[in-house]
Amino acid sequence: MSKIRYYTKEGLENIREELEHLIKVERPAISLQIAEARDKGDLSENAEYVAAKDAQALLELKISRLQDMIIHARIIDESKLDNSKILLLSTVKIKNLKSGSLMTYTIVPEQEADVKSGKISVSSPIARGLLGMKVGDKVEIRVPAGVIPFEVMEISRSTED
Repeated sequence: MSKIRYYTKEGLENIREELEHLIKVERPAISLQIAEARDKGDLSENAEYVAAKDAQALLELKISRLQDMIIHARIIDESKLDNSKILLLSTVKIKNLKSGSLMTYTIVPEQEADVKSGKISVSSPIARGLLGMKVGDKVEIRVPAGVIPFEVMEISRSTED
């Protein structure tokens, strides 16, 4: 049984779009591949048929997982989140006290993490270390490279509609 997972409106919409693509585009394409392979005769030694059936099984598993994710999804209501401390969906500016460099991250659900766009998973070491902190708080966070001291400089919320 799946557990409840939290998403932003955008993250859940991306999952719905992927599911729709798999059902409306990928599923018919694989059905066509199976039909074409079936037309080639003996199925017991038909590698194309076996490959297409395997692809179909994987696709149906992925569709099932996405449907399950959507059923158990909950949208996070940002308007009810406290802006004074770091929580899920907070955008934070932190200062590395060793190097003096500033970094800005948005803390998002695991499934929406994208480090290139500044979105880090709520379960990442940095996010876990920052949760609950307020502006001016200093914290030492253990990362794979060692322990790094950070200071929280700013906390804001992204305003998505």
